[in-house]
Formats: sequence, C-alpha cells, structure tokens
Amino acid sequence: MQLWIGAHLPSLCLEVFRPKWSHESADGVAILERDKVVELDAIARDAGVRRGMRRGGVLTLAPHAELRERDASREQDTLVALATGLMQFSPQVVVAEENTVLVDVSASLRLFGGVRALLRACRGVADAVGVTGTFGIAPTGQGAWLLAQNGGGRALSARSFARSLAPMPVTQLPPARRYGEWLSGIGCETVGQLQRLPRPGLNKRCGTALLDLVDRAIGVSPEAHEWLQLPPTFTARIEMPDRIEHAEACLFAARRVIVQLVGWLVNQQLAVRKLVVMLEHERGRSAVDPTKIEIALGEPTWKEEHLVRLLKERLGRVELVAPVIGLAIDASDVEDAAPLSAELFPEPGGSPADHNRLLELLTARLGAENVLRPAPAADHRPEIAARWVPLNDPAKWTAPPSDSPRSVWLLETPAKLLMRGHRPFYGTPLRMVSSGERVEAGWFDGDIVTRDYFVAESEDAICYWIYRERVGSRDDDEARWYLHGLFG
Repeated sequence: MQLWIGAHLPSLCLEVFRPKWSHESADGVAILERDKVVELDAIARDAGVRRGMRRGGVLTLAPHAELRERDASREQDTLVALATGLMQFSPQVVVAEENTVLVDVSASLRLFGGVRALLRACRGVADAVGVTGTFGIAPTGQGAWLLAQNGGGRALSARSFARSLAPMPVTQLPPARRYGEWLSGIGCETVGQLQRLPRPGLNKRCGTALLDLVDRAIGVSPEAHEWLQLPPTFTARIEMPDRIEHAEACLFAARRVIVQLVGWLVNQQLAVRKLVVMLEHERGRSAVDPTKIEIALGEPTWKEEHLVRLLKERLGRVELVAPVIGLAIDASDVEDAAPLSAELFPEPGGSPADHNRLLELLTARLGAENVLRPAPAADHRPEIAARWVPLNDPAKWTAPPSDSPRSVWLLETPAKLLMRGHRPFYGTPLRMVSSGERVEAGWFDGDIVTRDYFVAESEDAICYWIYRERVGSRDDDEARWYLHGLFG
C-alpha cells in the first residue's frame, strides 16, 4: 500500500522566532515583512493587531509587542530540521512548497506499528523541533500535501481520498488561485466541482498545470519528487530564545538537535560513539569560552531516548560560568550501525547492549572518575595488581599473575586480626577453606612482601581473603594475620 504523510507548518515564521519553549511577550509577537505584518500570535490578535498592518499601527495598539523581521533562511533551516528528524521513519523525504514536508512511509508501516503509531511519532518529532503542524495522510504525496494544507486529515485509500478532496476549496490548489474570481463567477467553489468541468476548455482557460496537479493527487498521473539529501557529517547549532541561567534548561533546545541527529544517523545507517555538546556563552568584549561536554558511549547507538537521557544526566552536573546563548552538537565519531539481534530467545539478565546502556547512564550520573573497570597489572602483589581505571581509559586487561582464588574487593589498608585459640578471629573464628598462596615479591623496587594468602570462612558462612606474614619478615617471631579482601 502506497501511503504518504504530509506535515504543514502554518505559522512557521512565527515559531522560528518564538519556539514553544520560549516565553511570551506582554503584548504578543508580530512578524513583519517589508514593514507589514505577515504573521502574529493569539495575544497580538486579541490586542487588535491584524495582518497587513504596518509597524506604527502595531505599536499604537500594542506598545510592548515584540516585532521581528521575517528571516527566510531561518524558516528554511527549521523546515530542514523537521525533515531531517522525520528521516528516522523513511529515507524518502521531500521539502515541499509552502512550508510542508512530505514523507513516503509505505515501507515503514509495519516497522513502526501502523499508521497511528507512526503519526504519533511524527508529531513527537515536530514537538521536539519546536513547531506546530497539521498532518495529512493520503496514498499520494500531492494528496498528503493538500490534506495537510487544508487542516489535516486521513485518507488511506484512493476512494476515501477522493471523498476528502471533493469538498476542498478550489483555491487550495496553487495553480487555481490566480483564477479564483473567474472560477467563483462560474460557480466553481470546490475541487469536486472543478473536476466536473470540461477538461479541454479548462485547460485552454487555466492551463494544464491545474488539472495535472489534481491528477497527481488522485494517482492518475505519476509524481516526481526531489528527495532531501543530507551532508556526510553532522554538526548542528541552535540559538537560544533567551539567556539560559541553568544548564538543565538547555535540554529543551538540545532535544531539537538530537532529533535531527537521530534522523541523520538512521538515514546514513550509522551509530554515534561520542557526542560533543558546546554550550556557548557571551561573545565580543566580555566573551566567555564555551562549556564543552563530551558524552562517550560504551556502545554506539542511534536511539533518541538514550541520547536525551545521557545528556540530561550530564547537564544536571554542569555548573555554568555564564548564561547560555547558543548550543551546538558535533557527532563526528560514528561507525556503521550494527543490525539488531536475530536471536529467538533473549539473553537472561539482559543483553550486552542493556549492560552498556546501564554503564553509560551511571557514568553520566556519577562521573567517569567514579565508574571504574578492572585492569590488573602484571605484579604478584595484590595491592599493585588490583588496578581500576575509568571505562573509557585505554589501559588493557593484563592476566592476573595467579590462578588461585583472589578477592577483587581489597581494603585500602589491611586490617590486623586478633588471634583466639591459635586461629585468626574476625567476628567469629575463621576456618581456612583453601590451600595457601605464597607471595614473595617487591625485591626489585624496595617494597618487599612475604605473605601466605588463604580464603577463610567464618561461622556465618562469609568468606574473607586473609594472609599471614611469614616469620622472619618482621622483627618478632610471632606470625601476624591480616584481613586484605572481601568476597561478594
């Protein structure tokens, strides 16, 4: 089944200058083009401001209104940002005319759980980008464009789309707008009435473009689209609507860029290994260096929820040196995305990917210096061999120098044990449950140890790693026992 989703942004120029997450001015916002109002919000409209009004008239009715000159390049950037985010659902995306994005989702319906789930996901992308859109679903791209332009709607078959198209105002068709008065004069107000007019006479009077558009919309004529092409690398930046005093508040703007990143990754079939987030501060004479946040992932990913969660944890630990006025994300460290596991039964206790996501979350929350992995050194002395490094440390694993049972949970300083009945005592008398491991090392660096290690068990079945200093290693002749490690 051929199916398209069209997303139309009716107030794009307004939303570019005042994203959803920004504050509203006292008397509203008005966008000007050549000193005339072309878009305004509900607050300005309630104050009496109308489209076509000049700057002076706006300030007379709403002295504290926020006036902005229309910026076509920023509007186009926002439209491309939405189109890039929607690429996570299909590689066939078109940036169409009149602030509309078209997505061919014919091959994506089963993957994303059907039309309703896919439409909810598309709305979520629009919310993340910070825009409000009307969505239309039709069997053709031109049909989805028309439904989205006419307030939205859903037509899953050619027959249902024909029923939706018939009552649509004829001026909704761009080629018919210049002939609007003539068509109204002959009683042609809807597309259904237009279709009943004689084609030769209509083509002679209005040209072939009008009926060609209708034919493409109903699927009689083929469509030709210019698909959106993405750059080979991803770097995106966004200006904040206001000065941000707290780092956590940057997440709203950062999510817009992450949605674009996810669309780019899916389109390129890549996964990101490391993100670099730059929080930009003041420029000019009082310039402050950007705050750099590096997010290293234990396993490459392209999942929006995971990236947003990690960034949220990192932003919660950042103390800003100055207000944030811009945010940029660079994702140059990527690799080919690994296919999903084809195993019939999932691994008990979670997959390696689940384990890696947990470690990444702990690292973002606690800091890289507090989440460590073992990297034993080649030394017989346990306190030297037991080396722990951060997860992203390049130190390699070296095989432990002994195959005997050893504790990886060592005390910072060995605790001397009491002796009762010629047995070491730690809460209860300890019983040896392993053969001894003799360690004699350190002669080469002056830190000599001569010990016999044992695994000992208490009366309540708790195991400890203890050692006895060999007689002669100290001044006295009495053997001393020490607790050096614990077992989980």
